[in-house]
Amino acid sequence: MTPLVAAAVVLAAVTHASWNALAHRIKDQLLAFTLISGGGALIGAALACFAPLPAAGAWPALIASAVLHVGYQALLMRSFSLGDFGQMYPIARGTAPLVVTVAAAVFVGERIDGWQLTGVAVACAGLVGLAVWGIRGSGARPHWPAIVAALATGLSIAAYTVVDGVGVRASGTPLGYIAWLMILEGLAIPAYALYRHRSELPSLLRPYAIRGLVGAGLSVAAYGLVLWAQTRAALAPIAALRESSIIVGAAIGAVFFKERFGVPRIAAAGLMVVGIGLMLHTG
Repeated sequence: MTPLVAAAVVLAAVTHASWNALAHRIKDQLLAFTLISGGGALIGAALACFAPLPAAGAWPALIASAVLHVGYQALLMRSFSLGDFGQMYPIARGTAPLVVTVAAAVFVGERIDGWQLTGVAVACAGLVGLAVWGIRGSGARPHWPAIVAALATGLSIAAYTVVDGVGVRASGTPLGYIAWLMILEGLAIPAYALYRHRSELPSLLRPYAIRGLVGAGLSVAAYGLVLWAQTRAALAPIAALRESSIIVGAAIGAVFFKERFGVPRIAAAGLMVVGIGLMLHTG
């Protein structure tokens, strides 16, 4: 992984944590993701005017990824509505590189060395710690519905990461791939919101429009950077480095949402970062 690719992935991590925080800040998660996914579709449509169509071989991956992204957004909405941002975000993001490392070896033929396996074990320990130690107060029991939703979110992230890693390489145009992905995935949630709220939807969206559309732009930028990086480096290290957003997300939860961090969660998050760092080792 070159310094330029690594810098792009780190920038994507910060951008991703930021748009997730904007989404979490909007109390009605359906409205939040209507603006973010709908705004992403509009941005994708604009980009598609200037980018070539992805190659025919990439379209099965594009369609599969769009379905997985819709599922991911639904699970993310659920986890954000049930738990604190500073706990749900690290669990969801931390699950993904563990699964991607194994999936990339099985489905893409990428080699896993001893350091990366050690990193998986250490990151898993940190992930368990984040799940077991809640942040609402010492001695509080884990809120398992929220944790299960966050873990399922992480599995969906891992699934679309592998699918997109294959699809963008086959597309011949990272910009065209991200444009059509945003279009395909960006219609489902706004359509459901329109069905649910009907004529009231515009007035409900109006107070959050600027925040939601900024989130949409950050979302497209974050994933566009990752897709570009996936055409220039192996999937597993990119997935691991991308999850440096765990620290950004935990900091946002503590500083902006006034969520309790606590020594146990600091230790658990630290284990995850160490594990992810080991997963970046290339032998």
